[in-house]
Amino acid sequence: MLTSLEIRDMLIIDQMALEFRPGLNVLTGETGAGKSILLDALGFVLGWRGRAELVRGGAERGEVVAVFDLAPDHPALEVLEEAGFAADGELILRRVNTSDGRKSAWVNDQRASGDVLRRLSRTLVELHGQQDDRGLLDARGHRALLDSFAGAEDARQTVRAAWQDWRQAEADHRAVADRLQAVRAEEEFLRHAQGELTTLAPETGEDDRLDTERRRMQAGARVEEELQRAGAALGPDGAEAMLVDATRWLEACNDQLDGAADAALASIQRAMEGLGEAQAATERLQQELAHDPAALEGITERLFALRDLARKHKVASDDLPALAATVSERIAALDAGDRDLTAAADKVAKTAAAYDTAAEALTALRRDAAARLDQAMGAELAPLKLDRALFTTEITAGEAGPDGRDQVQFTVATNPGAPAGPLNKIASGGELSRFLLALKVCLTGGASGLTLIFDEIDRGIGGATADAVGRRLGNLAAAGQVLVVTHSPQVAALGSHHWRVEKRIEGPVTLSRVVALDPGSRIDEIARMLAGDTVTEEARGAARALLAG
Repeated sequence: MLTSLEIRDMLIIDQMALEFRPGLNVLTGETGAGKSILLDALGFVLGWRGRAELVRGGAERGEVVAVFDLAPDHPALEVLEEAGFAADGELILRRVNTSDGRKSAWVNDQRASGDVLRRLSRTLVELHGQQDDRGLLDARGHRALLDSFAGAEDARQTVRAAWQDWRQAEADHRAVADRLQAVRAEEEFLRHAQGELTTLAPETGEDDRLDTERRRMQAGARVEEELQRAGAALGPDGAEAMLVDATRWLEACNDQLDGAADAALASIQRAMEGLGEAQAATERLQQELAHDPAALEGITERLFALRDLARKHKVASDDLPALAATVSERIAALDAGDRDLTAAADKVAKTAAAYDTAAEALTALRRDAAARLDQAMGAELAPLKLDRALFTTEITAGEAGPDGRDQVQFTVATNPGAPAGPLNKIASGGELSRFLLALKVCLTGGASGLTLIFDEIDRGIGGATADAVGRRLGNLAAAGQVLVVTHSPQVAALGSHHWRVEKRIEGPVTLSRVVALDPGSRIDEIARMLAGDTVTEEARGAARALLAG
């Protein structure tokens, strides 16, 4: 609900502050007094596109502040949260326009863009008038309005879910077909590669292992002769024989020397033990480095085969096992491709059928609601002196989409036998206002949380028709807040709160102001609306009668 509106230096308003209330808020005044300026100012702070030059002449800048009271479930809170603004029960919008055309906006004291203001405005205010081009006259929103009237949210959610499933199934089908096509294009290469990889059967780390083994065997071939010589030098025909001879000679003379050779014999014994260890180590090394030309050739051939295949596929040797797995997977996909493609096509057909079922149910719900809406409109139009008019909710088949296959448009025929057409093409100004009011009355359940503004919706009507308009405005206001700019005394008399817009001239400057009317002033204002410039007692009496209901 709009609780206050402050305007400074906008058009012919120097300073103005209005406190609005729930119910039917009425603004009256003579033509040209500035009633439309209030709407221009409100539209400005809400980010609507309007007049290019709004700053009052001589002022450096103009400013508008609008304050809204939000219920805990108000849809504006979701917009605020998505935009990253603090959200609580009070929403303060402020927008400034400088004399050089620059505009700045704030939402709860945080800088905001015009787009955020416009998104918020769609949840806060709905303007209706004879030039309405953003609300009920916009055919793009008629389907949503009908769905709200029908209570079709669950059915529409079912359609949206079915649509998403269908779209996903089609995307999956395309992906399977694309993969299959890509695999088939290289099937010959893949099968040849699989044969090579299967035959070679590469293992991770095999390149390093084979290279190390090859180097060791090559090194063994180079030192084989030296190892044999070392073994011979250490063996029975070499150092071992010499030590045995030395031992025998020392033992032969040791008795004659009274054991003086014992130390030498002990050293030779230790040397014999070390010699044995050297012989064993040399034999082991010979065995480890034994040169097998056939084994070396085999290792070399496999190592080169691994590296050649790696170069062919432009991967490292250690990546060949992973490549083999990938090739096998792609061939398996190729082999299973037709089966997968058939399964994907079956899912597309099933999800399409589910969408058709959900969309048909939503269409049936909409057609039933359309018949009820047309009947309700017929009942509303008669008291508004449009009893000869025919309102029709047209539902035609369109392209499938997340909200079904239906295109919805509200049409009217103002006279029997006359062709039907869109509201804004067929109805005259006064008729259009009444059509919009009747439609809003019927669709009021979809306007939760909105402040409804009707700009001279009663133009061109009077008497009982104006009274019927006023009573319907009052019905709309009973559950929320309605602002109406009116020239009709019958409508003004039904308001819960009444303001008069006045224009005054101060020297060379024309200014506009708004005055809240007490009961006595209200009688005078309605009398003026009835009688014109000269207010008579008879006019006051008629005003009292209107206010008494």
